Amino acid sequence: MPQPAYQAITPIDRTPGAQQARRDQAFEDQKRSFLRMVSHELRTPLNSILGFSEILASELYGPMGAPQYREYAEIIRGSGTKLLKLVNQVLEIARLESGAAELNARAEPLECALEDVTGQVKEDLAARDVRLVVDRTAEEILIHADPKALRTVVGNLLQNAVAFTPEGGEVRVRVERHGANVEIVIEDDGEGVDPADLPRLVKPFEQGENALTRRGHGAGLGLAICDLNCQAMGGKLKLISAKGQGLTARVQLPAG
Repeated sequence: MPQPAYQAITPIDRTPGAQQARRDQAFEDQKRSFLRMVSHELRTPLNSILGFSEILASELYGPMGAPQYREYAEIIRGSGTKLLKLVNQVLEIARLESGAAELNARAEPLECALEDVTGQVKEDLAARDVRLVVDRTAEEILIHADPKALRTVVGNLLQNAVAFTPEGGEVRVRVERHGANVEIVIEDDGEGVDPADLPRLVKPFEQGENALTRRGHGAGLGLAICDLNCQAMGGKLKLISAKGQGLTARVQLPAG
């Protein structure tokens, strides 16, 4: 008679180190599941709020009567937009800190990325009468980065520079080669910050000004997202500043 086939069972490693590794993995899986749930449960009602408030503000199906209703609908839409941006930033921080963010780094033409992000700040530049100077190089420079993360980093830094540059001031962008790395340098004409405060600015929910007097209306997540994205792409973000001397952000990433 043929002998029954037995499948070898791999014994479970019960050493303290292996048990801790399994607990860590289970915790990471729970975090990813929580992020997916929160993303859906928060964004779905916010998208409804934005969509219906836009319909009301535009009076798509006819006038609402009193003009105040249209004003209130626009306020609802504006507030919903800010809240959705905050939700997206918080989720992005959580994904980056947990390692759940999926980045696809590849050779990316830097000029294309700069064109995209500078176009996004045109309205802000015009509103604040700020001049943007981009020092373009004749050669094509490739950078090894995730396209979306790269645009997020440079876009956030540009928006920050424009926001803190006084009216009539200037924001400067240039690219430098340093061996196997490429640096994107963004400088502004703002008031600058104390060098001792610079490490705090890349921590979530931190701002460069006192919370009661600051000009910005964000939650202080932009620089933290930039720093975490740079690390995830194998690079780094360096901030340089002094009181009255503006702020310089240097994004260093591998060349493509």
